Amino acid sequence: MVNMDSPHLVATSKVVVIVSLIVLFISYLIISCPPPSPPTKSLRSVNFHFTRKCNKTCVFCFHTEKTSHIASDDEMKTGLRLLQQVGMVKINFAGGEPFLYPSKLAMLCQFCKEDLGMQSVSIISNGTKITENWLRRYGKFVDVLGVSCDSFDEATNLKIGRGTGQNVKTLFKIREWCRELGIKFKLNTVVLRWNWEEDMVETIKQLDPFRWKVFQVLPVGGENDATATETELDKRKRSVKDVLITDEQFQLFCKRHEHLVCFVPESNDLMASSYVIVDEYLRFLDKGNGEEKASASILDVGVEKAFAEVKWDKEAYEKRGAVYDWSKDREANVQTCGMSGVDTGLDW
Repeated sequence: MVNMDSPHLVATSKVVVIVSLIVLFISYLIISCPPPSPPTKSLRSVNFHFTRKCNKTCVFCFHTEKTSHIASDDEMKTGLRLLQQVGMVKINFAGGEPFLYPSKLAMLCQFCKEDLGMQSVSIISNGTKITENWLRRYGKFVDVLGVSCDSFDEATNLKIGRGTGQNVKTLFKIREWCRELGIKFKLNTVVLRWNWEEDMVETIKQLDPFRWKVFQVLPVGGENDATATETELDKRKRSVKDVLITDEQFQLFCKRHEHLVCFVPESNDLMASSYVIVDEYLRFLDKGNGEEKASASILDVGVEKAFAEVKWDKEAYEKRGAVYDWSKDREANVQTCGMSGVDTGLDW
């Protein structure tokens, strides 16, 4: 008969209990604390500049018309599917001016919504080529429509290279279409030497965007750092040198408008390397400090390898409020700035 009170058995039992507890604790850690995701798993939101062609000549442009290349429909669909497979849930189509290719833009929006099931499809445009007919036909595939507007003064817009004499009128027209169709309406403004003293409060209230992104003009090597001689010889080149502003000037502009609920400012520090940008060749671009850098195409080396070739500042991405309620308005006529109020619980 075994003596259960034997010191040897008691000691052995204690060891078994301790080992069992350690195993249980390690199992708990493995289950509750999975290994960190690779960087590409953080690519929730991607900006796809599928064209560099534009019908405006904004002096500060950071994605200039250096090439007229546009990938084929199949190449773009393949690239978008690869991005979706590593975690992309929001796609933003930009340029250049994406509405210069309305059929291609419609195809991309529909593909991302119907085939890839994107949470959000958005577009950034200068507004000049947006039509009511396009929005009524394809707006069901668009959650957010952003329009660039740097000033409500037409003389300033002309100086910047964006003016037509109809900018403000066009903005209100697009705003009404979006309101009727339940598309979130967003504004983008670049603050530079010619508009940093402007007070845009009252017109912003009337336009009532759900987000008003305000950027400090950003110098990007290889894009908007041309010399005066180079810009004379090649009208596609841009020079931002004469329109740069100080951090203090940008902060003064922000102070004037920060009481608006929709106001989302982005200084150079927040912008540099915090955007996931894919260009017309399906390459990642790093527009951070210094010269612009491009990765290999994701069509050639895959997303993981291509993304590892550029710098991406995840902390700045999160700090600038890059994740928010980016799906289509549940009800028409609902926005979140100026006179309509906002549910801050939607900011996630």
